[in-house]
Amino acid sequence: MYTCITNGIKISVATQYEARHSNTKENRHVFSYNIDIVNESDFTVQLIRRHWYITDSNCNRREVKGDGVVGEQPILRPGERHNYTSWCPFNSEIGIMKGFFTMLREINGEMIEVRVPDFTMCALPRLN
Repeated sequence: MYTCITNGIKISVATQYEARHSNTKENRHVFSYNIDIVNESDFTVQLIRRHWYITDSNCNRREVKGDGVVGEQPILRPGERHNYTSWCPFNSEIGIMKGFFTMLREINGEMIEVRVPDFTMCALPRLN
């Protein structure tokens, strides 16, 4: 598990190789990632946007931006958490994702960037 805390917001990520959705002969490797967001700050925040930088082991790079996460813009009061799972395809057995969430502090309307820890996705057969 990968974890970091920015502005009192704790982000943890766990990854998994999805063999049933992957096709090694076609060099298609699918990974899921579960993100747990915990508001450890004293302020209510709302996740407004996500911004990802995605790189596979062939040095192919993609950038993904969008509103919310999996169609939601969750509001987290102090002590609350939000958990979601998404996925990412790669053309290699290893990939890296990094990025951040833009969150709105309800009390003053300030937009803050909350770092997501860099995380690696690796197909299990590659580890042998």
